[in-house]
Amino acid sequence: MNPEAVDGAPVVLSARRVSKSFSGVQVLFSVDFELRQGEIHALMGENGAGKSTLVKILSGFEQPTSGEILLDGQPIKLPPNGGAEALGIVIIHQELNLAEHLTVTESLFLGREVTRFGVLDRKFMRAETRRVLDLLGSHVDENAPIASLSIAEKQMVEIAKAISRDARVVIMDEPTAVLSREETGILFRQVRKLRDKGTSFIFVSHKLDEVMELTDRVTVLRDGQWIKTSPTAILDGEAIAQLMVGRELSSLYPAKTEPDVDEAIALRVEAVSTGYVRDASFEVRKGEILGFSGLIGSGRTELMEAIVGLRPRLSGDVFVEGKAVPSGDLHAANRSGLAYMTKDRKAKGLLLNAGMAANLTLQSLERHSRLGYLDPGSEAAALARARRRFDIRVRDANIVAGRMSGGNQQKLLLAKVMETEPQIIIIDEPTRGIDVGTKQQIYHFISALARDGRSIIVVSSEMPEIIGLCTRVAVMREGQIVGMLEGDEISEHEIMRYAAGLKKKAAA
Repeated sequence: MNPEAVDGAPVVLSARRVSKSFSGVQVLFSVDFELRQGEIHALMGENGAGKSTLVKILSGFEQPTSGEILLDGQPIKLPPNGGAEALGIVIIHQELNLAEHLTVTESLFLGREVTRFGVLDRKFMRAETRRVLDLLGSHVDENAPIASLSIAEKQMVEIAKAISRDARVVIMDEPTAVLSREETGILFRQVRKLRDKGTSFIFVSHKLDEVMELTDRVTVLRDGQWIKTSPTAILDGEAIAQLMVGRELSSLYPAKTEPDVDEAIALRVEAVSTGYVRDASFEVRKGEILGFSGLIGSGRTELMEAIVGLRPRLSGDVFVEGKAVPSGDLHAANRSGLAYMTKDRKAKGLLLNAGMAANLTLQSLERHSRLGYLDPGSEAAALARARRRFDIRVRDANIVAGRMSGGNQQKLLLAKVMETEPQIIIIDEPTRGIDVGTKQQIYHFISALARDGRSIIVVSSEMPEIIGLCTRVAVMREGQIVGMLEGDEISEHEIMRYAAGLKKKAAA
């Protein structure tokens, strides 16, 4: 914390009575916000509260419908499409903003290439890229194509890109959503160093522990309106959560229901290997919530994709209620009652330029067709049911998915998966990038599915939700299941011991 940076420090960037509407639908209502020199200012709120809209206005990617933006106390119309970088305002987007066909070095210097005697100075740019990546503790190859990187590696490149610009203001929109704890710690150390040198940060995050650890002040928005600005030190996580949702969150996780040991085995995985994943075996009973934990890169997603047919199995078998599911056949897995909810809703889960109904029925068109043609009435009825069941809150029923908040997108993705009426649901990172109120709703949705007799696998990097939701937890390390925990064994300490390789046990 750096409260001295707040008291008396000059205001660098501010919004004064800013409102914003899209197609006549108002999403911000006369919001005030100010960022002081050398502070880390958290911007908090539920999905749909207006945070992303406000930071896009503060970085020039959107213009306010009314109100004004001030830079160093002077009203300014920020240039669009990243032009504000020339004024020292850099944004790290929640949606990764990298050109897939470029290398890491080319991405960092895109639009500000360094030349020598009229020729690109590639040696200098590669060396500078390596220097910044080393500051962040990243081992990403500066010559690697962006398309070859994992999501976490791409996020580190985005962060390196912002840091390399010597910005006065850095806006970070969910920067740690895909980072490991170690990567997050390194990032925070660099942010503090830059803060102490006078750089100002806006930190948008749903992770209350990170906000409490890193930031100097907190501003909370709710339903597009300013609610409160306060020094972080005089708040706690519970107080911030209550400001965000406008109600007390007394039971974030539903009560666990232990599955009947006599219940049938719904899913059996025997010695599945993919190349990276090796000899993975486990079972899931009807009505059970089985968690998969482990460090990023441990092979959890690869295993799940092999189970549902998104990638071929080199060896091993998958059985749904005793019947074998062929390798690499997604449609066969779906027909057997097996469904997978991807962790990457924007790139792999939803059509961002399509409406809610088109997204909802994309995997279940045969259920909403008549004589080979889509039945609009059936599709509309399905959407109405999904909006009620999953509490999808939008002001405009015709909104495209890309304009929806992250929480509503996640609910729509879950509704899309459930529209196929699966009996076994694999949910990969169920609450990535969503607020605490929506997290609570999704946890209760998952619990209700299990009580209804469905079998659930939850893959998550959020240890509290693994512990809070699951009755058994498989821990993966370097492509193998190294532990299967249940009962009192399910604790952060035990999970980390297995994940870090400090303890080994034969998986059951």
